[in-house]
Amino acid sequence: MTTRSSGQIRSSQLITTYGPGAMIDLPRYSAIVGGLEQWPARRDLQEIVEPRLSRVLQVMTGVVDPKLYAPPPDTAELGAHMKGITAWRFPEWYVVQDGSGGSPRDRARRLVNRRALDNRGRFEGRQVVATRFVRACVRGHVDDINWHRYAHDPGDDCPKNVPVYLVERGTSGDLLDLVVRCECGKSRSLYEAAMPGSPVLGTCSGQRPWLGSNAREDCSKNARLLIRTASNSYFPQAVSVLSLPNRGSAIGTVVDELWSDLFIVEDAAGLNFIKRKPEVTEALAPFTDDEVLAAIKEKKQGGALERPVKQVELDALLAVEEGFHDDVPIDRDFHARRLPDRIWRRTSRTDGIAGVTQLHRMRAVIALAGFTRFEAVMPDIDGEYDNTVERAEIAVDPQWFPAVENHGEGIFVQLDAHAVETWLGLDGVQQRLRGLIAGHTRWNAGRRLNRNFPGGPYVLLHTFSHLLLQSLAMSSGYPASSIAERIYVDDAGKRYGILLYTASADSEGTLGGLVQQARFIEDHVVDALRMSGLCSNDPVCSHHVPGESMEGRLLHGAACHGCALISETSCEMRNDYLDRALIVPVLGHAGAAFFAAIP
Repeated sequence: MTTRSSGQIRSSQLITTYGPGAMIDLPRYSAIVGGLEQWPARRDLQEIVEPRLSRVLQVMTGVVDPKLYAPPPDTAELGAHMKGITAWRFPEWYVVQDGSGGSPRDRARRLVNRRALDNRGRFEGRQVVATRFVRACVRGHVDDINWHRYAHDPGDDCPKNVPVYLVERGTSGDLLDLVVRCECGKSRSLYEAAMPGSPVLGTCSGQRPWLGSNAREDCSKNARLLIRTASNSYFPQAVSVLSLPNRGSAIGTVVDELWSDLFIVEDAAGLNFIKRKPEVTEALAPFTDDEVLAAIKEKKQGGALERPVKQVELDALLAVEEGFHDDVPIDRDFHARRLPDRIWRRTSRTDGIAGVTQLHRMRAVIALAGFTRFEAVMPDIDGEYDNTVERAEIAVDPQWFPAVENHGEGIFVQLDAHAVETWLGLDGVQQRLRGLIAGHTRWNAGRRLNRNFPGGPYVLLHTFSHLLLQSLAMSSGYPASSIAERIYVDDAGKRYGILLYTASADSEGTLGGLVQQARFIEDHVVDALRMSGLCSNDPVCSHHVPGESMEGRLLHGAACHGCALISETSCEMRNDYLDRALIVPVLGHAGAAFFAAIP
């Protein structure tokens, strides 16, 4: 059964928060967002063309030539022939609102299945609400808890139709105060289901209700208690790329200019058809058909088959021309100029920075490939996911992926490679990195993972990005949660940089407040260093040792919510791998700071 409601969400939320498989509370129902088979037909959706992103998804998921489509527009714009996105009623079990069957000290509320409700969605005339507890596994499967079985031990012969109650003791709502009790007298605390490794919920059923009632798959993992509205109930695996011009040959430039016509070309016959346009024939006259087809194929494959997403972006960012107030943007997807040093550098305080680039116009495309529950799976430092990672599918047979395109502006800051190499050679830095690696090793062992440590330059750039972002937010006109980061580390090529940008789904993009702050980047760097030198939680923050952590912050050095942590919507690594001791001298650790080690 599907729900129909006037509730709406933004298109971007279907990629980052409420995609297929996400549980959501609508005005009248609790539901789970349906898979792509329950979305409108592709002919009714807007296709988004981004060859590099399609190639990444093909490698990641194995889908051949995947297409990208934007989520459907506002329901008021759908028209009579189009439907919105189907949401399935979930969970199937409800709690009766008024309490009964308990002592004055306890509040016992009846647990009932949806099949027991009347046509008004009530049980014996009383209102009900969906239970907030379900069972799930790390592979994304989710199912209702068998409440009657939960209250009993194996072998109990209590009939299945005996009423079961959720008893609330006290007013805190803590799991320790919640008991599932059968009318026969058997009961079990809900806290038992939340204990690590607890078998009381049984083996995962493999149910995938967002894909329909017949989409079950085999699963041998233990089911775990999940609060359906908790933040760990849905972790999207979103892949993003920046739309970049082809910086290659002359033919590549021509293909870029004609891409709105050439993107549909697959073979010589298609090319001959498109060349019926006089302007296309004239532009392609200097080149053979084979050369044109090769250039089209290369563009569709992202310019280089084996090169990571961020490496291609870094090439483009470092190749932009120098300029300042002397040109007019003509490409709405990408226009950038490297600021002359005389515009922004005034002192030696920023000697560790090699250059600053203004991205006046940029386009970022984000696509949803799948999701996990309980634990987030993060991309590597090159912005790509391991194709061996288990993820929940967003369709029974994926052929396309939902995506959104955002237009905006940004600032790219490149660090000096010689300064980074000098900094890496310091004894204090090596000692600090050994502590971070020890914490990373413990984190890996606790989760039975084999994830690589991102390296000292990444932690340096990541922390610097967070500190600089907070300073820019004070002057740019955008809140910190609206500014996102991309960290670029090319150890082989000795190239290091950070991109801080803001983007909007609006076709006009943003207003220029961030990009203009590039002229004052030195002031922002000085401000960020001054503010991060002393945290409000020092000395506890500065003395934190990740490898010996008792509170579980194994991926942090000197970093907390008082200094280096920002909104997770802004951070590409969910606020992990941060240490401000690598940026500035902090209490007890003065020998690892990058901006104090520049010769």
